Amino acid sequence: MRIAVTGSIATDHLMTFPGRFTDQLMADRLDRVSLSFLADELEIRRGGVAANICFSMGVLGLRPILVGSAGADFADYRSWLDRHGVDTASVHLSELRHTARFLCTTDTEQNQIATFYAGAMSEARNIELGPIADRVGGLDLVLVSPNDPEAMLRHSDECRSRGVPFAADPSQQLARMNGPEVRRLVEGAAYLFTNEYEKALCEEKTGWSDEEILSRVGVRVTTLGAKGVQIDRAGAEGVHVPGVVIDHVVDPTGGGDAFRAGLLSGVSWNLPLERAAQVGNLIAAYVLETAGPQEYTLTRDGFLTRLKAAYGDEAAADIAPHLPH
Repeated sequence: MRIAVTGSIATDHLMTFPGRFTDQLMADRLDRVSLSFLADELEIRRGGVAANICFSMGVLGLRPILVGSAGADFADYRSWLDRHGVDTASVHLSELRHTARFLCTTDTEQNQIATFYAGAMSEARNIELGPIADRVGGLDLVLVSPNDPEAMLRHSDECRSRGVPFAADPSQQLARMNGPEVRRLVEGAAYLFTNEYEKALCEEKTGWSDEEILSRVGVRVTTLGAKGVQIDRAGAEGVHVPGVVIDHVVDPTGGGDAFRAGLLSGVSWNLPLERAAQVGNLIAAYVLETAGPQEYTLTRDGFLTRLKAAYGDEAAADIAPHLPH
C-alpha cells in the first residue's frame, strides 16, 4: 500500500535555563522587555508531524512517502529518514528558507519561552500530488497532517479531484482555520483524526454535529490520551481501544504522531481497525517513554511481548506476520 504523508518537517532546538524567568521580569517594565537568558543545555531533535509519522512507519517496515517542504539544511535529516525506510524523494527544497524550527527555552519551573519559525514550510502550498503519484506508480492513501494551512487545503482538494482516499489530521492547525476551511479539509475524508478537544472544536467550527461529521467521513478516530482511542463509523457501533499502560511519561511530544503511524501501518496490512489502533497505541507508548519523537528503539520480540501483555495472544499472532525481522 503506497501511503503519502503530507505535513511539517522541522527540528526542535530545546534549551534549559537554570533559573526562573519570573525573577528577571520587572512589573513596571513589561512594556519594554529586553532580556537574554544563558542556557546550560541544548538539545536538537528531529521533528515535524509528517517526518515523525514517516519515521515510525519506516520502523514498522513500511516505505512511506514524505511530502513536505524543507531547506538546504535538510541533508543530514534526509539521510536519517532514508536510513529508516522513508522515501524522501518528494520533499521540496526551498532555495530561500531554512527548514522550519521550534526554539524553546525552559526554566526550572517548566515555564517556557518559545518561537516557531515556519521557514520552508510556507512553500508546501506549491507541492502538487500528481507528479508524486506518477513517480511511485499511484497513491493508495494520502495523510493530510498539520502543515501550511494552504497546503493542507490544496492537498485535500487534489485528493478529492483525483479520487485518491485521504485522511484529514487538522490537529493544532484547527485553531487558525475558519469554519469553511475546516469543512473543506474534512469533507469526504476516509479517516478523520482528532483528540477529544479537537473533536469538539471541529464540530464548533464546522457547525456540524457529531452525526453530521460521521456522515461526511469514512472513519472518525478520536485519541483519548491514557484512555486509548475511540473509533466511530456512521451506522456502526463505536469501538473503544484501551491504551497501553505506561509507568512514566518522559516526553509527550510526538505521541499522537506515532499513534497515527501505527494505525495507518495496520490499515496497510489489512488489519481490522481495532488491531490497527492497538499497533498505534503501543508505538505511541514507546515514544512517550523516550525524550524525542524519533529517538526510541524497537525490536520485534520486545514489541510483540508488550503487545501480548496489553492486548493478548490473539492480537500478537495477528500482527506478528507483518512486523519486520
